[in-house]
Amino acid sequence: MVKALIGPSILNSDLSSLADECQRLLECGADFLHLDVMDGHFVPNLSFGHPVVASLRPKFPETFFDVHLMVAEPEKWITDMAKAGASQYTFHIEATSDPMNCIRRIKEANMKVGIALKPGTAVEAILPYADLIDTVLVMTVEPGFGGQKFMADMMPKVRHLRRQFPLLNVEVDGGVGPDTIQECAEAGANMIVSGSAVVKSKCPDEVIAFLKQTVTESIEKLQMER
Repeated sequence: MVKALIGPSILNSDLSSLADECQRLLECGADFLHLDVMDGHFVPNLSFGHPVVASLRPKFPETFFDVHLMVAEPEKWITDMAKAGASQYTFHIEATSDPMNCIRRIKEANMKVGIALKPGTAVEAILPYADLIDTVLVMTVEPGFGGQKFMADMMPKVRHLRRQFPLLNVEVDGGVGPDTIQECAEAGANMIVSGSAVVKSKCPDEVIAFLKQTVTESIEKLQMER
């Protein structure tokens, strides 16, 4: 059975005190940290790369770093991210002409494998690979910028994946918070990325607990229905 996992997106935090922010979020109950890597090509924005991951890893040796590569040619960064300490390497299906090669190389680098889907990409694009990977990330906003409105019309993708792959981590990212978590949970998402709803909250521990409880209840309900 999959578990409810809540991961704040640290790109939404105070980057001038990134390690302190990560510690705060973990103390508030985060199950993992979500790190968005953008190259200004695949998406029209820049963020941080493997040096930031490498700088955080010694401070958080046991934390699961879920690294989301919004980059062209994701094959180029597998080795560097592995050396930096990434736990899961999630690449976009739209960014490579050879997903199998990416999957193989990520596994050889001893990282977990995630594949992400932009909103305009049909879920069928990743179905041939779903049995070979750990996580499918369904983007619920257009990747590249924070603060966008949650796209509820992505939930059929989540439902399809949960029905067909009951043990797969199905992750959602974009506009997810207390107001939208019920839709995500009922559709079958178990791995939740939340940015400003958690990071900017005055009580992030309460937000994380609410997200986790909502997802846990939905997982239990789905199990009973099977």
